[in-house]
Amino acid sequence: MINETMARIKQDQILYNYLKYHSYWYTRILLNENSIKEMINEMKKEYKLTTEDKLKDLNNKLELVSSLLEVLS
Repeated sequence: MINETMARIKQDQILYNYLKYHSYWYTRILLNENSIKEMINEMKKEYKLTTEDKLKDLNNKLELVSSLLEVLS
């Protein structure tokens, strides 16, 4: 089972890089394989990949476009 977990991590380059810099997760995953979900959530928060972050980014882009249109008109 742990081999499947490690294969999953190696397939996701962002997750793999996160694990390189936060090596304490190796121990946590070895002790409890279900903690990979916690690691993924923490990684998404750090790299701003959550749905909330994506919506904020989209909103900022829309505001920028709106501002540009106001300046040009």
